[in-house]
Amino acid sequence: MSSRNPAMMKPLSTAERRSANANFTSTARPRVASGTGTGTGTGEGDERRESARTSHRSTRSSAMGTAAELRERRTEKREVRERETETRRTRSPLKQSTESRANARSRAEKAARDVERPSRSATSRQSPEQPQPPWDPRASLVAHTSAPLATRISIPPLASTAPPTLQPTPLAQLSLDAQEKAVIEDLLFVFMGFEGQYIRFSDAYNPHEEKERLLGPQFKILPGLDPSLKDLAKAMLRTATHYIAVETCVEVLSRDQYGAVNHALCAAIRRLLKDYLALIAQLEHQSLTNDSFTLHVLNLHTKQTSHMLFQLYTTGIELLKANWILEDEKDEETDDDTNDFENILESLREGGATVKKMCKGGSVLGLITKRLSSMSGDPAARTLLTTLLREASRPYMAMLNEWLHHGGIKDPHSEFLVKEQRSIKRERLDQDYTDEYWEKRYTVRDALVPPQLEAVKDKVLLAGKYLNVVRECGGVDVSRRVEDAPTTFDDPQFLDNVNSAYASANSSLLNLLLTTHQLPARLRSLKHYFFLDRSDFFTYFLEMGELELKKPAKHVNVGKLQSLLDLATRHAGSVAVEDPYKEDIKVQINDVGLTNWLMKIVNVQGLDQEAATSISNYTPANTDNITNDKDITGYQALVFDYNMPFPLSLVVSRVTLTRYQLLFRFLLSLKHLETDLGKCWGEQGKNSMWKHQSKNPRIEQWKRKAWTLRARMMVFVQQLTYYCTAEVIEPNWVSLMSRLREEGKASEEMTGEGVKRTVDELMQDHVDFLATCLKECMLTNSKLLKINNKIMSTCNMFATFTYSLSRYLVTSDPDLVQTVNDAIASQPPSSNSNHRHVVFDPQRLDKMFDMLTKYEDSFTRHLKILLDTLNYLAATETVVFLQLCARLTSAGEGLQGFQVPMGMEGVV
Repeated sequence: MSSRNPAMMKPLSTAERRSANANFTSTARPRVASGTGTGTGTGEGDERRESARTSHRSTRSSAMGTAAELRERRTEKREVRERETETRRTRSPLKQSTESRANARSRAEKAARDVERPSRSATSRQSPEQPQPPWDPRASLVAHTSAPLATRISIPPLASTAPPTLQPTPLAQLSLDAQEKAVIEDLLFVFMGFEGQYIRFSDAYNPHEEKERLLGPQFKILPGLDPSLKDLAKAMLRTATHYIAVETCVEVLSRDQYGAVNHALCAAIRRLLKDYLALIAQLEHQSLTNDSFTLHVLNLHTKQTSHMLFQLYTTGIELLKANWILEDEKDEETDDDTNDFENILESLREGGATVKKMCKGGSVLGLITKRLSSMSGDPAARTLLTTLLREASRPYMAMLNEWLHHGGIKDPHSEFLVKEQRSIKRERLDQDYTDEYWEKRYTVRDALVPPQLEAVKDKVLLAGKYLNVVRECGGVDVSRRVEDAPTTFDDPQFLDNVNSAYASANSSLLNLLLTTHQLPARLRSLKHYFFLDRSDFFTYFLEMGELELKKPAKHVNVGKLQSLLDLATRHAGSVAVEDPYKEDIKVQINDVGLTNWLMKIVNVQGLDQEAATSISNYTPANTDNITNDKDITGYQALVFDYNMPFPLSLVVSRVTLTRYQLLFRFLLSLKHLETDLGKCWGEQGKNSMWKHQSKNPRIEQWKRKAWTLRARMMVFVQQLTYYCTAEVIEPNWVSLMSRLREEGKASEEMTGEGVKRTVDELMQDHVDFLATCLKECMLTNSKLLKINNKIMSTCNMFATFTYSLSRYLVTSDPDLVQTVNDAIASQPPSSNSNHRHVVFDPQRLDKMFDMLTKYEDSFTRHLKILLDTLNYLAATETVVFLQLCARLTSAGEGLQGFQVPMGMEGVV
């Protein structure tokens, strides 16, 4: 006991030393003093006897000098305090109020001693201070969080808030061995996240702040520790900082919103922390049973574990910064708000507020992979990070296998690389003008693609999309379990699994489309109806519906036209009778003319695909209509529609069908114009006015000019129709069918080693076929559209004007006037009351020449412009236009000035 006396105290007598030692023991080690009944043995009897001797000696020396009196007073104070301490340690059955009063007197006497008032002890007994409530910390349960394994016990109070009576013996008063034992004991507590007696959290640390716990606390060691022990202990305290930070990080990232990959990663870290705590328990056992267990031994045992915790700590800090839980100064300086523009738009479309950036799913795996590559030179770190990557990738691989082998997505936390838009449903395919179902229902989240899947992400997307289609058609057994599927990223069969699943899904969908649902037969049916192949039924339909189609479009009875079409396709002599899909063709009346519709498509610039293809809902602000669509007839508004069943509607989507409709309306306009010009020729051939040989040579000249112009127009229409059908559509159609046959054979011979043809290539071939036809039929160039519209409008107006020319021809020829008047006069009076006599007009012939010259000049001029434009485009981009130029030259130049012999106009 004498070894713990302060070095600067004066030598005292034996009684004084014993009294001081007893006093120091009772006050400096209160945690032992409050240890209840173990101290009531022989030691207490000796202390009582020493106290009695001291009291007796102080009474006898009361007559000594001033210095002696002062020493006696000090001795008396020790005596009083000793009596109070003795009373507290004897565990006598006194009430709590008595102990409180004794404690109050002790605090009053201590205050009096601090201000050096020797005579205050007696006064303090008379006026004690108010009793303070005892320090009574309690543990409580905290509220539930979405992390199921998070700690629910409240954070214990800091050691600095404990009352002075619970403070330990100063380190300076302990021997070197005792200091080492105390530091080892404290380190074992600190390694588990608790404060020790001499090692405590720094004053700036607030354990109630989550961000401070995530960064880890700093520790302070109470003064008085040996420097060698202090330096070693400080180096070991980093392990405790990392452990507390990692434990808090695990609790945070285990919350529901951070996804299954983070949860799996946290579970793997929890297993490592469990082994760490087992190590601490073993070290504690060594410290209690092994006398040779020193601080250096403890440091050696924790070296490897300390490195593991450091790697976990740095990985956790990166994850927390990626989730914006901790601020990253570098990211704040370099990040651009527009980088997250798509996520902001997506959250606004879904009706929710913008959320902060989160690192989950593939991003977590990418972060671990990046750290693994950077730590490849550290074997221990590489082993640890490989383990973490393997365990964290298990839920991601479960989602990947479900997508690759069943076509389904089980992603409640939105962390898989494939995103599903559930709002886009296949029931809306008949109204989908943007191919949303195929293009946007399943998309790749580029930010969530792990590096291991970066090279095959397109295959992953397509494999699941293909299988999803097959699954919706009942071709995939969802309950079937996939055997030998890799469960982690380090499985050697990982990439082979993706490639084989892609090949299998592609083969299944190709077989479903080409064989089960007869895609080639469906396309041939579309060719019959939309490209007027074997169009005997269509001619019959136009003849029956002529009266209805001549009406304005808004007055056309669509139901009547549908009935006429059904009648035409079921006619016994029609080729369409053998078509098994004739029930799917429908009649529609469009309120927008063909040219205006095409110009809307051609003039769309600087917009995304959705706006460009959504023709029915989009109208450019600065596009003027070329034609007036208010009074278009049924012929100009007629269009066919086709009900394409799923999954063929993926290949022949609404956008694709729109291209078919554009080509159909263009071919219909050519056919209708050819029919009108043919009727014009019939009118001229059967009407006596045109057959009459006039004595006026100018009238005969005018007839020949009219016949020549009509013949030129007929040649133009026929050559253009032949070019579009025989030189554009048919060759491209043959090429498409040959590719379909190749794909059918490839689907039968497909293996996991390689995929020759894919469903997407099939779809792209079909789209390319239609795009080529539209381009080579001059329907994608605004200048060609305008010129072609001018020529066809001139031809249509001339064909309509022919019926009026017969009447004009009568009034310009006096012989015909006489003949007509004689015929009227020869009729009974009752029948000719409504007929007026025709009057000869000598000026009519000049007017007729002027009108015919205008039609001829307009046709010739615009045809010349069309040929020049086609020659230019043939030299620059579309070579096939040269064939059209060669065919149209006869209409532009070959018949100009050609004199049609009498009676041969029909042949021409």
